[in-house]
Amino acid sequence: MVTVPSFILRRLYVKGSLLATDQGLEFQLLNKLGSGYAKRIMPLVIDGIEIPIEKCSFQVTNSKTLFEDITDEKPFTIALNQITTVALHDVELIDGPHKIIMAFEVPGLGILKFDFVDTLLND
Repeated sequence: MVTVPSFILRRLYVKGSLLATDQGLEFQLLNKLGSGYAKRIMPLVIDGIEIPIEKCSFQVTNSKTLFEDITDEKPFTIALNQITTVALHDVELIDGPHKIIMAFEVPGLGILKFDFVDTLLND
């Protein structure tokens, strides 16, 4: 099975986009690698703590989707050169650097995983 190294996937993350909001946290992904989709998104992990999947969503343009609603029929699509905002509802972090791990299941590739470290900014 072909795999994509995490150092390449890490390029999806928009550096400096980790932001505290009134609803929780958010960060952005920008796909410069090639269009793709995932049939499942795993729970995000922040500083070693798994965030319940029901607290996570993503938004592309005006369309918001909960992580738990991702299925084979309704995949997580990450289009080329398009911003995707990932939101974590009711999640708070202190100011400073944080490590986030993101993983998703891609048909034909299995589970792809990457991490990034960024410093939290307040909205």
